[in-house]
Amino acid sequence: MTKIIVFTDIHFSVEHLEREINPVERFEAGATHALKYNPDVDHIIITGDLTHYGDVPSYELLRESLSKFDCTFELMLGNHDNRENFLSVFPETVVDENGHVQRVIDTNTHRLILLDTLDGPPYDYPLSHRGMLCDKRLSWLDTQLASAEAKRCIIFMHHHPHDAGFRAMDTIKLVNGNEFYDVIERHNTVQHISFGHIHRTVSGQHRGVPFSGFKSTVGQMPMIFNTMDFHAETNEPAAYGIIDIGEHGITVHTEDFELTDLDQFL
Repeated sequence: MTKIIVFTDIHFSVEHLEREINPVERFEAGATHALKYNPDVDHIIITGDLTHYGDVPSYELLRESLSKFDCTFELMLGNHDNRENFLSVFPETVVDENGHVQRVIDTNTHRLILLDTLDGPPYDYPLSHRGMLCDKRLSWLDTQLASAEAKRCIIFMHHHPHDAGFRAMDTIKLVNGNEFYDVIERHNTVQHISFGHIHRTVSGQHRGVPFSGFKSTVGQMPMIFNTMDFHAETNEPAAYGIIDIGEHGITVHTEDFELTDLDQFL
């Protein structure tokens, strides 16, 4: 069994520390909760939007926060991030031969593929809020799937690669999702796709591949499908995801860590 904790859309910002939703406090509470009740975790992955503005001070704030925990975090990029600023603060991060923040992690049974879907530079907002896999990244994905040596694969990414039913967020999904799925279908080894971006728990299957998306540690997307405001936010409980990889399948959980004191059940 391999256990993966997934955080997404933590949106660190030095400007937001005095607001109702403090991104640092929320994330640290979630990470403390996750490590306390999942001491057997193998990997902790944060699937992008590490910061809100992609600025160096916010990445420095993130580095300081992560240093409080005795574990390794796999950091990925989302549409609110800036690749160059991120790497200036986290220079030890693994990148591919083209400088994209993506890598693979091989377990005994599975290959975890951490995919960089950030559409930049240039960072031409709001257009750059969408996800994009350039030809180089699609080729890299193709290579990682082809070289998995019969291992089953799980892809982690920030942007959702197909419509999820929220009109606003679907306008800034991965814009070349069909090409992404074409690469997947050539190999037939992907068992699951995990993403963030939407700030809601969502699951299903697309083109035969199961997927799951998780809530943010800050505000959540209102459960109104037709709004065109992709900045809309509600102060619902924050969450993290738990992915258990077993011999015969994958189980996905979501934990709204602010709702219940689990100590009473121990």
